Amino acid sequence: MMPRSTSFTPIALALACAFAATPAMAERSQYDFNPGWKLHVGDPKDAAKASFDDSAWKAVSLPRAWNEDDAYAKDIVDHSTGVAWYRKYFHLPKYQAGQKVFLEFEGARQAAEVYVNGTRIGLHENGINAFGFEISAALLPGDNVVAVRTDNSWDYREKATNQRYQWADKNFNANYGGLPKNVRLHVTEPLYQTLPLFSTLGTTGVYVYARDFDVAGRSATVWAESEVRNDSARPQSFVYEVELRDKDGKRVARFAAPAQTLAPNTTTTIKANARIKDLQFWSWGYGYLYDVVTTLKVDGKALDSVTTRTGFRKTEFGNGVVKLNDRVLQMKGYAQRTSNEWPALGMSVPAWLSDYSNGLALASNANLVRWMHIAPWKQDVESFDRIGLMQALPAGDSEKDVDGRRWEQRVEAMRDAIVYNRNSPSVLFWESGNKGVSLEHMREMRALRDRYDPHGGRAAGSREMLGSELQQVSEYGGEMLYINKSARMPMWAMEYNRDEGARKFWDDYSPPFHKDGDGPLHKGESAAVYNRNQDSFALQNVSTWYDYWRERPGTGTRVSSGGVNIIFSDSNTHHRGAENYRRSGEVDAMRIPKDGFFAHQVMWDGWVDVETPRAHIVGHWNYAPGTTKPVHVISSADSVKLFLNGRELGAARQSKRFVFTFDAVAWQEGELKAVGYDARGKKICETVLASAGRPVALRLTRVASPHGLRADGADLALVQVEVVDARGRRNPVALDTVSFDLQGPAEWRGGIAQGPNNHILARSLPVEGGVNRVFVRSTPQAGSIVVRASAAGLAPAELRFASTPVPVMGGLAAPLAPPPLFLGRGPTPATPSFKVSRVAVPVASSTAASNGGATALSYDDDETTTWASNAGEAAEITYTLARPARLGEIALKLTGWRERSYPLRISVDGEEVYAGVTPKSLGYVTLPLKPRTGSTVRIALDGKVDEAGAIRLTEVANQANVDTGGKSLSKSALSIVEAEFYELP
Repeated sequence: MMPRSTSFTPIALALACAFAATPAMAERSQYDFNPGWKLHVGDPKDAAKASFDDSAWKAVSLPRAWNEDDAYAKDIVDHSTGVAWYRKYFHLPKYQAGQKVFLEFEGARQAAEVYVNGTRIGLHENGINAFGFEISAALLPGDNVVAVRTDNSWDYREKATNQRYQWADKNFNANYGGLPKNVRLHVTEPLYQTLPLFSTLGTTGVYVYARDFDVAGRSATVWAESEVRNDSARPQSFVYEVELRDKDGKRVARFAAPAQTLAPNTTTTIKANARIKDLQFWSWGYGYLYDVVTTLKVDGKALDSVTTRTGFRKTEFGNGVVKLNDRVLQMKGYAQRTSNEWPALGMSVPAWLSDYSNGLALASNANLVRWMHIAPWKQDVESFDRIGLMQALPAGDSEKDVDGRRWEQRVEAMRDAIVYNRNSPSVLFWESGNKGVSLEHMREMRALRDRYDPHGGRAAGSREMLGSELQQVSEYGGEMLYINKSARMPMWAMEYNRDEGARKFWDDYSPPFHKDGDGPLHKGESAAVYNRNQDSFALQNVSTWYDYWRERPGTGTRVSSGGVNIIFSDSNTHHRGAENYRRSGEVDAMRIPKDGFFAHQVMWDGWVDVETPRAHIVGHWNYAPGTTKPVHVISSADSVKLFLNGRELGAARQSKRFVFTFDAVAWQEGELKAVGYDARGKKICETVLASAGRPVALRLTRVASPHGLRADGADLALVQVEVVDARGRRNPVALDTVSFDLQGPAEWRGGIAQGPNNHILARSLPVEGGVNRVFVRSTPQAGSIVVRASAAGLAPAELRFASTPVPVMGGLAAPLAPPPLFLGRGPTPATPSFKVSRVAVPVASSTAASNGGATALSYDDDETTTWASNAGEAAEITYTLARPARLGEIALKLTGWRERSYPLRISVDGEEVYAGVTPKSLGYVTLPLKPRTGSTVRIALDGKVDEAGAIRLTEVANQANVDTGGKSLSKSALSIVEAEFYELP
């Protein structure tokens, strides 16, 4: 039913002034199209018609998944699916015939069929990319209605081909259906700069980039390109002008292209450039952005202006490393589910909350997030721009190269993602596949990058890409579970450390006394590593990263460019532990940190080498009298001392470089302090754990938005509840159930905790480790909101705040200013990011009595090739170095590295320098040698290979992903993937 004309409140009248009548030649207008939708789950007849009566439908504001209640309440495979309709009434202020009107959707799940005033406008089906339609022809004077039919069926098939989408996968792609992303409306004149929505509009928009960098001199040549369309009936003459504004809105440059004339119904790309001095370069943790305003001027007056927010940075990908602004950077971060979701909300959160969540990843000293399987939504991409966090952006797949129409679908998804996100400085990698792709497909994807993003400084690549031939085309690569090294293109691990651990479980000595590893079997195998306590989970994070740290830049010619830990926040996707969601995050689903978060803070605090020493005591210091336990300190210091109430405890055992363990510490109430020292004995860091007293009260605090709480029906207040002692200190072992009361214009969305349905939407839920968080959502009505919390035996708490009005007129709102930039880490340092810790000695030649023609494969910088001795023949190989060298270490990648230990004897010029058994590893082992100067190195197998204690990754669905090649080898064979020889400084 079409509504009557909107009645104006004073706020709406103020907004009307902002939307006031414009002359016949008007500048572009952009509106927030999120407010004022109606939602119905089902497929009623005639819902597309303008006259349809939707008065009984649910009023919502976008973004909003229609099945948001399922988020974390259900396993991903049980998410509600089917058809849901969204409808919205709107009225364009003083719309004039001939103007162009575009609807821009940041995405829909899975398919969205769009109608305006009953006229079918178009269909978008891939469930990933942004899309949009030109709706001018369907508009009516006065009131209009848009209706969107969505279908998020798991088995949805493309209408034209009957082909399913590979990435509509119940394993990893949480199904938040409908319109869970933002919507905007644009109004332009017939001469306009196009939108970057290729699949549905066939247009590419604005492209801004910099070239010819002088990082030390802080200058570069800035280019702006705009695709311009003339949809009028006559030629249009115009000037293309570019204005560069700094983060404070101050103009720092203006330049233009010569005037030109564009014929009717034609499109052209126009460019302008200028050398800019005193630039601030975008960097890790320094999200410096400029507004680049590109304007079409007719007769000296601005007709169409587009503001592109972007940053400028120099990148290089070669010699095995990544460089940002001329400084080497090892990748340290997370493989995060693209849904990046929250309980009872899914992915649909306001931009400030995206910044909060992504900012926590940055605070853990991550510098890269690899989104998994499908491209993220624009809000997360822009969030990374603002905070200075790099990202790898995929197309869409499900761990398999494909062909035919499925490959075409992936290419189209990658093309749209590139066009839509190519102005984001945070995007460093375009990912062609979550598993390796063929040489032909990699060429096609690189050509796509070269066509649509030739100057953006972004590498095209895929998972794997290990072979020499592929490395001629790909610009980065790396396996899923293992360490890869290269002297050519950068290799970083696409995901590692798949273990899981709930935040609720501290250790074996703390309530609720969960024994580390306890839980049900997974696929008939032990799931102990997926039911960890926090202490073992944090230590595993250290243990796994140690292998990457050991092969960092500065450790030789062939190096690892790092890796990303799966995942950052507990996710409503593929799980293996006792709960129905994945708990391998370094923060939980409400973004409360676990100990693993602080472990990363310690190890990752630097571009390559650790630059700021830190220490973190794992766990808490509230135990029952008589408790004796090991205390683990994670620190980048050279040595650590531990003090209990001022008394120094015994010496520590150091392991994996960063872990200092103090065995059998008897608990005593008070203060536990860890102090770190450098190699000279100078104090460089410290941290303290103090015992909290008896719980006496609850405390409520709010994680606040920089904009306050907006009364738009979509904004959120994140409220934290803590159990505290008389001095206001959180009690870390409290598990009290807290009941909440909400008053005022807000909707309860609650939080998450272990229990029935994970307490989703419950008004009572327990704290875990003394803390929890809940959400309340604003409504379109502004006012005072009160949240009260109570628990048995504890003093209650109350929190008051207010939501502020959001002017909406005719269904349209002004775009919200983005959250502030984060510049906390400062510009890229000019100093080196690492010290050289060893020097590689090249190999001139090699010989072996067995399979001698293949020996060069063991040092060819190609991890897909191997030398192996034949069964029953001499299991040894001799290398002749390119020069005499005093060797101190040998690094080896041995076939079956995760399942096999090789007993080896190594000699230099005939003198034995090593005898021992190699450890199992993530790829490479470094063997310390008795220092010896020589030119020939002999490596010989000394007995049979030991396969006891092999690490089996049985939960990996495709076992080819975990095959390290050892199964087909005799236990009496020596097999080397890569051998490296090192001098120590």
